[in-house]
Amino acid sequence: MIAIYPGSFDPITLGHLDIIERGSRLFEGIIVAVLCNPQKSPLFPVPHRLVQIEACTQHLPNVTVESFSGLTVDYARLRKAGAILRGLRVLSDFEKELQMAHTNTTLCKELETIFLATSTEYSFLSSSVVKEIAQFGGVVDHLVPVNVAQDIYRCFNKTPPAVTLNTTIK
Repeated sequence: MIAIYPGSFDPITLGHLDIIERGSRLFEGIIVAVLCNPQKSPLFPVPHRLVQIEACTQHLPNVTVESFSGLTVDYARLRKAGAILRGLRVLSDFEKELQMAHTNTTLCKELETIFLATSTEYSFLSSSVVKEIAQFGGVVDHLVPVNVAQDIYRCFNKTPPAVTLNTTIK
């Protein structure tokens, strides 16, 4: 079965990558489907996000990266997918995702939504958090793949802050 993992991925985080890697073991194929969300102001244009995601998923032979517009269910039908893969971090995610899953079922009964709980170490992580940290000059290397961190630092015209240890000798 083919699964669609839709999202804006602006930027892709290690939490997203965790879901992709774990999902790739469950499905014959995963299509990471990058969409342009008109309600969000993107940091990176869609073509750049595609390149970023391809670079960090190249070790997964059954993962492809594409972009789409319109309804996820229509895209899933077009790609002959049987499932939509979604990651859950916290309870508030579940409420929103469950509503979306039920809505998608009304539009396409044969399409299943599969939820994967995010690994504990990424339960706080979102693209918005990454952008906010970077905007104020913080380190994001531990939150996103290396290639993405470099792009983020360039985007904000900042170099990753050097970590210094201040010690007082008595």
